[in-house]
Amino acid sequence: MENKNKIIVVDFGAQYAHLIARRVRQLGVYSKIVLPEAPLEEFKGCCGIILSGGPNSVYEEEAPKVSKEIFELEKPVLGLCYGHQLMAYLLKGKVEKGTVKEFGTAQLEIQKQEGLFEGLQEKETIWMSHGDTVKKLPQGFKAIGKTSDCDNAAIANLEKNFFGLQFHPEVTHTPNGLKILENFVLNICKCKKDWSMKNYIEMKCKEIKKQVKGRNVFLLASGGVDSTVALALLHKALGSERVYALHVDTGFMRLNESSWVGRQLEKLGFANFHIVNAEKEFFECVKGLIDPEEKRKAIGQKFIDIQNRELKNLDLNPGKWLLGQGTIYPDTIETAGTKYAVTIKTHHNRVDSIKKLVEAGLVVEPLNLLYKDEVRELGEELGLSEKLVWRHPFPGPGLAIRCLCSDAISEDVVSIQKRAEIIAKEFNLQAKILPLKSVGVQGDARTYAHPCVLIGEADWKVFEKASTKITNEIKEINRVLRLLTPNAIDSIELIKTTLTKERIYLLQLADDVVMRAVADAGLMRDIWQFPTVMIPIKINGIGESIVLRPVDSMEAMTARFFPLDKKVLQKITEEVLALEGISSVLFDLTHKPPGTIEWE
Repeated sequence: MENKNKIIVVDFGAQYAHLIARRVRQLGVYSKIVLPEAPLEEFKGCCGIILSGGPNSVYEEEAPKVSKEIFELEKPVLGLCYGHQLMAYLLKGKVEKGTVKEFGTAQLEIQKQEGLFEGLQEKETIWMSHGDTVKKLPQGFKAIGKTSDCDNAAIANLEKNFFGLQFHPEVTHTPNGLKILENFVLNICKCKKDWSMKNYIEMKCKEIKKQVKGRNVFLLASGGVDSTVALALLHKALGSERVYALHVDTGFMRLNESSWVGRQLEKLGFANFHIVNAEKEFFECVKGLIDPEEKRKAIGQKFIDIQNRELKNLDLNPGKWLLGQGTIYPDTIETAGTKYAVTIKTHHNRVDSIKKLVEAGLVVEPLNLLYKDEVRELGEELGLSEKLVWRHPFPGPGLAIRCLCSDAISEDVVSIQKRAEIIAKEFNLQAKILPLKSVGVQGDARTYAHPCVLIGEADWKVFEKASTKITNEIKEINRVLRLLTPNAIDSIELIKTTLTKERIYLLQLADDVVMRAVADAGLMRDIWQFPTVMIPIKINGIGESIVLRPVDSMEAMTARFFPLDKKVLQKITEEVLALEGISSVLFDLTHKPPGTIEWE
């Protein structure tokens, strides 16, 4: 019999449904994700309903919508962002494009600290990511919270227990967001706590055995947190003899990474494991590529080519082996892996050939509904060491997507420059637009836009405010940087270049400087991830530029830049600048949204 002590989460795309479900699980309550067109019966057997955020506008003809009948079931309903707008729209309120688009932090003024907001302060920091806004409330609703730019940031029909929030309580950057969800799930919906990670492990082991049946699993193991935890879980479910792990040295790994991975996996007792050096093949597959999506897809396909070759070399019958992957939920959602999601970037484990294998049931992904923080919790539950479980995430394509390429053809950025300068002056800073682009996510959709560099002296809070205002008001900018060195910019030149061994080696050295400095400062757990990025920008006529991108996050769906201590920052800057071929060091001030954690 299906568990009725659950919250139904409606998935409208982007990343939010599974993140909401994660937060519900953190509260010890079972959650189930459904699509908007799910039959009404799905909603009847639950404690409450949460409508997630999504990339659409409710007034668009093709926008996903739930049936109005769910509001007649006498179940508590909480709408978040798009879900908030959709509830207002379906109940005959009015939704329009906002005069100001909000991305990042805002201050919520709460009318009363009761019900949904019980235990909160009169003013709370919240996380916004929206362009549309609810202009007219449905009958029976009233505003219970507002921001400086949004009068209806929180609305409620208290008689029916319907609530709408324009912001995202499920993300870690709404500090008391989990308390809001707790008030809804435990107090308003009256759900009972009956979910745990131990239960998840038992359930997942049964699922793995059922899917695999008499076959074995061949896993590509990067040595990162996800693939290592997936390997440990597969071992628990199937035993060591039925799991074979392969580590591919792509040439895009960190300095001496592959040999370290080999030693660690041997210590764990994973006997069916070996390393293949495919550096030459990977450099060949990305030769001449500049577009970030083309690079990602080429690398993803090359992984599959090598996997198939190794299966053949090892004389492993493909009909008796399934592919195992450490795919986690953000990988899936950013590659438009759910019906209403949009592509932000193609992960190497979601190229077309992998999708076909997934559809055919030939891929085992025991972590595909989890976020990084859950994967770490699972790893600890499985007995993995702290050093392995708390490694910084590292993308499958490795440094290939942290080493930007260019054809040296740049757009005219004069008009963008002028608008950025006006905002920068408000903060006593200067602004320069870089003549290249990076990937971002704004309004839950992919953007490909210019970075803006801020020059001058200020504290982190001033830089944060300037960054947020620039990306909110200038749509052609999705990323803002701080110039660390040199002190001024006299000239900017976009270099024509692709991926080469020399460039990757230089980036490996810079990345090694950063990782050692972070470890020495005891910040490995404080900083969730620290990409070191090389961009083909020559400042003041010297070499390329390095961008430091430390972020604070839990699940990668949202992130804030991590303000490094002055001494740590100075140490990193001096050592990176000492590398031959580097002209400048910059610091990425961008939150997610509007900038993705990775630049490509």
